[in-house]
This record gives sequence, C-alpha cells and structure tokens, in this order.
Amino acid sequence: MILYMKRKVMDMSTNNQIEQNCFICKKHIGNIIVPGGAIYEDELVYVGHVHWDSEETYLGYVMIDIKRHVPGLAELTDEEAKAFGLITSRVSKALKESEGAEHIYTFVSGNSVPHMHMHIIPRYPNTPKEFWSPTEIAKWTGAPYGDEEKIKKLCERIRKYMVNEYAYKK
Repeated sequence: MILYMKRKVMDMSTNNQIEQNCFICKKHIGNIIVPGGAIYEDELVYVGHVHWDSEETYLGYVMIDIKRHVPGLAELTDEEAKAFGLITSRVSKALKESEGAEHIYTFVSGNSVPHMHMHIIPRYPNTPKEFWSPTEIAKWTGAPYGDEEKIKKLCERIRKYMVNEYAYKK
C-alpha cells in the first residue's frame, strides 16, 4: 500500500505544472515562439535555441528546460533528473558533431527565471583563449552570430543528428 501511494505521488509530481507569469512555461504551451522550434521535446524536457529578439544571437546557444515548473535541481524527480542528464549529454554531443564545437559550456543559474533550465553554449575552433568562458564567449567579435533563418537551419541540423544518432522521432 505504501509503495502504491509513493508511486502515485511520483506519477502526479511529473504532471506539467504551468505558472501563468513564467517565461519558460509560456514557451512550453506555445505562447512564446522560438526560431527553429523545439529541437527535442517530450513529456519531461524541452530543448530549443535561445533567441534575442532585437539582435542576432550566438549560434548554438541552446536551453534545456524541465517541462514541469520547478525552481531547481533539488526539486527534480528521479525520472526528470535522468531525462535532463541524458538530453544534456546528447545535445552537447550533437553540437560537437554537427556544428564542430570543440567545447561545450553548461550551467544552471536560476537567478532571473525560477524555472529549472540549463544553458548549453558551444565554443568553436579558433576562439581566442581570453573568451574561453560561458560569460565571455559571445563578446568575441569573431563569434558566430545569426538571425532567425540561421538559427532555424542550425536547429534542423541538430535535430537531424539526434534523429539519426538516437532514433528520436520528431
């Protein structure tokens, strides 16, 4: 009986919870559209490219979000944590293989948006050493930037790689 109750609570905890004023929740329900759409999405995680509306965006800057509205890693269920770790690894590999990134920066901050998400930022070959940091890399004047069309094409390449490599259905 206790095991059954625990399982029931766990099942309920993975249901998508939406916060009305959360930028990430709005993205998940389609109220905010990102160029390239979802690179990958299932019931637990969402992967999409970052886009700054008023300017070109650093190419390959991807966000991985937990679908359920939770503030951080400590609040993830085991199932969410496994899915989050696996998709982080796979997206990182896709950026290396399909885009030629030589290093991948990953970090969780949560300072601005209290919804669990991870920043994935590739470092490309020939990036000068003084820009080898997730907070400095986009300041390099030679960094690869792109508009919505370039972002869409990059997302298509990453999606194609993941479908071919991991048999994801999109």
